Amino acid sequence: PYEKQYGIVTDSPDPNIRLYNLIRTAYEKTGRQVVVLIDEYDAPLLDVEHMTDELEKLQYTMTNFYSPLKGCDRYLRFVFMTGITKFSQLSIFSKLNNITNISMLPDYAAICGITEEEMLTQMMPGIERLAAVKGWTTDRAVEELKAKYDGYHFTWPSPDIYNPCSLLNALSDCNMGSYWFGTGSATYVVEMMNKFNYRPSDFGTECIAMAEDFDAPTTHLTSMTPLLYQSGYITIKNYERAFRAYTLGVPNEEVRLSLMDNMIGYYVSDEWWGDYQYMLQDIGLMINDGDIDGAIKMLQTFLGTIPYTRDASSEGHYQQLLYVIFSLLGYYCDVEVHTPAGRVDMVVKTPRQLLLFELKMDRSAAAAMKQIDLKDYAARFATAGLPVVKVGVNFDSEARNISDWEVDT
Repeated sequence: PYEKQYGIVTDSPDPNIRLYNLIRTAYEKTGRQVVVLIDEYDAPLLDVEHMTDELEKLQYTMTNFYSPLKGCDRYLRFVFMTGITKFSQLSIFSKLNNITNISMLPDYAAICGITEEEMLTQMMPGIERLAAVKGWTTDRAVEELKAKYDGYHFTWPSPDIYNPCSLLNALSDCNMGSYWFGTGSATYVVEMMNKFNYRPSDFGTECIAMAEDFDAPTTHLTSMTPLLYQSGYITIKNYERAFRAYTLGVPNEEVRLSLMDNMIGYYVSDEWWGDYQYMLQDIGLMINDGDIDGAIKMLQTFLGTIPYTRDASSEGHYQQLLYVIFSLLGYYCDVEVHTPAGRVDMVVKTPRQLLLFELKMDRSAAAAMKQIDLKDYAARFATAGLPVVKVGVNFDSEARNISDWEVDT
């Protein structure tokens, strides 16, 4: 449409030539320099990052496409690009040496989001409307919005940044939905998790990254940290200036729960997932009522009716699957929790109880419970403020399900 607008007629199949002609013609016909805005410039690369042959061909194509920007300097007023991959590390931008990376500069810390000050001063009518619909006080509405959509930091120190897409949609709909994940797919992240042996429970713990880690090229990653940060799955939580070390973690509830919702496909077939969500809701209701035995029985039914997409021959597989399930139910979960005598496989905090899980494979629930008692795991949580419930679960690798369990209150 832009070529037609400026009267450009061309049969050239080369997009780089057409881009150059469009920029030059727009400048010549208007007498004004051109502004070029490119959003998610690296999306095509990320789609094929795990396919080496396709990646190399696409890099060549993109290099060819963007190359005219260097020769268009006198026609250009401003070029602004967004994406996940660090442009300076990609050959497609090897000729563009006059671009400044502003990703982590303090002056631009709030450029990609909405600060809490902006929200409270400019969006209060929307907050009040949300509060009225939900039956909350205004303060409660602010707290809920903060927990759900706040928490991003792109430098340190930094103002708290809300996800603009999610916040605006929540205020418009008067609904605390998960809007960010509705705009894209976590398929790429799941593929990279497979590549780097990254577990769902790893999202529940903070990690440390050095300043130079943020410069790692996406095409030669040695860990998932740069990718997760650059794509918004984790954000800066703290910074130790003396060591140039950043603490990174999941920014908010929307990201955490949406990640777990997408991770379920990491273990079970996507087409079956929607039909069985109601079963997980029943599991959650039983746990909230303190019926742990009934919840595990329902979990056994759940696991017995869903086809798996991954190998299910290890305790770790089920530990991670249970972590995803309990996280989706809104419970705080942690795995491999250290005690003076050993590590608890999983700790789940519910509104009424603290559940200590010990998992076994092809052994027995009695053996699992014996380990809990022998190492006195419960003593580690005596001051937690909730009754401790010990849960021993044994999985059958052939049946790919829970074979027996014991619950001790």
